[in-house]
Amino acid sequence: MQYHISHSVFKNMKLIGFFIFFIAFTGFSQREKPKNYGRFDERLIHFGFMLGANSSSFSVYQKPDAYAQYGLKSLRIKSSAGGQVGIVSTLKLGTPVVRLRLIPTLSFQERVLSYQFEDPDNLEQDDFNEERINSTNLDFPLMFQFRTLRVNNFAAYALIGAQYSSDLQSQEKASQDFSDPFIKIKQHDFQGQIGGGVEFFAPYFKFGMEIKYSHGFINSFVPENTFIARPIQSTYNRVWWFSIIFEG
Repeated sequence: MQYHISHSVFKNMKLIGFFIFFIAFTGFSQREKPKNYGRFDERLIHFGFMLGANSSSFSVYQKPDAYAQYGLKSLRIKSSAGGQVGIVSTLKLGTPVVRLRLIPTLSFQERVLSYQFEDPDNLEQDDFNEERINSTNLDFPLMFQFRTLRVNNFAAYALIGAQYSSDLQSQEKASQDFSDPFIKIKQHDFQGQIGGGVEFFAPYFKFGMEIKYSHGFINSFVPENTFIARPIQSTYNRVWWFSIIFEG
């Protein structure tokens, strides 16, 4: 299980690294131009706001006997689109190229579990195909930002850090209706994050585009004695984040 998680994170690190390299190469190939907002890097702290979209899903692990014991032929996870809005605080750590960033965020996410059972005539499995899990999260990502030096009005950066999330829509402690079951996930979660982005300097503000990948550290699944929960051993939240950031 740990191998699969590490392999997934490593694969996504390579994708983000390629994205940063491509954008940075494009920016650094520009000819020298007058610099906008030249005193931006002299300030200790900056504030701004963030708007974005996300694509959320799970890393799901079935029980070893899921087919023999529960007749589960397949369990697929479908990514779904969501959105987020946040407030940005960035602290310079002694040098313009190393910063600490906190973005308290309100995010909306949806994950879809698609089931296929062996016995479609089973009464409790009849007409059941998928389970949708919605979340409204308060997220608190704390990230180290490693930025290149400015080239004209352009810079690129890499991110690494962690995030605490509280699901305001969690039904972790809700009573279960066994005739209409649902999947429960824990309200509190901790996730590792990696990412990168690019920044463009206007005369009076900085505009950035950012991509991040999050993967949960802890099993978010709440076991229940229902036909959709019994075959599952664990779930880990994972999210792709696409953000537009304005800082002044």
